[in-house]
Amino acid sequence: MKILGLDSSGLVASVAVAEDDNLLAEYTVNYKKTHSQTLLPMLDEIAKMIELDLETIDAIAVAGGPGSFTGLRIGSATAKGLGLALKKPLISIPTVDGIAYNLCGCGDLVCPLMDARRSQTYTGLYEFHGRDMEILATQRAVGIEEIIEIVNSFERDVVFLGDGVPVFRDYIASHCQVPFWFAPAHMNKQRASALAVLAQQYYAAGRVETATAHRPDYLRLSQAERERQEQERQAEQKCQEQERQAERERQEQERQAERQEQQRAAEEAL
Repeated sequence: MKILGLDSSGLVASVAVAEDDNLLAEYTVNYKKTHSQTLLPMLDEIAKMIELDLETIDAIAVAGGPGSFTGLRIGSATAKGLGLALKKPLISIPTVDGIAYNLCGCGDLVCPLMDARRSQTYTGLYEFHGRDMEILATQRAVGIEEIIEIVNSFERDVVFLGDGVPVFRDYIASHCQVPFWFAPAHMNKQRASALAVLAQQYYAAGRVETATAHRPDYLRLSQAERERQEQERQAEQKCQEQERQAERERQEQERQAERQEQQRAAEEAL
């Protein structure tokens, strides 16, 4: 089984090809270029180096989210385009699951931390039984205090990894009540090789989708969408306030008309 893996969900851009128990190639870059500039050239370079005929791959694994909204869209568009052109299925791997799989076989709990901005992290909690990964807490967007509370509740050693580690290192040091350590540099970020290997299990279990059906899982709204919803909420509130003001004015007009009618009746009675 030959799987092409693509990950552009965070700061890292990564492309890999895995066939059964062999990692044929991996190209990973953690630099300031945008993924739209790097992902396809990286794939092209790998294909040349290992003389890869893309028609021979069985499926395309892609980091399905969460992560950078722009990065996820680039990865999704690349995977969908390849899937449609090659008529190959896609395997959408939850980003946090893929990061955790870097530490396949680890005896401690595994807690990926992605910097989700706004004082939040994309995270989850995992443990391994040999090659099998058990999800103890599904990937989610939460404050760092929430996932550390979950970690503490298991009362077991834990390893943290991901681009959120530098952001939350001080909080972890002061609030994590169990022994912890941080994954080393060669396995602490997204790697397409981990996606491709994990995707083999997905493929065997029939967890595939068509290129047309694939959609990234953002877990939360983008900044632009949040701003749009806030504008809509404010516009709705303004509209409701205008309606209430109009109703108050109508009621006041009715009261004035009633008082005037009572006054005329009184004058006629005199």
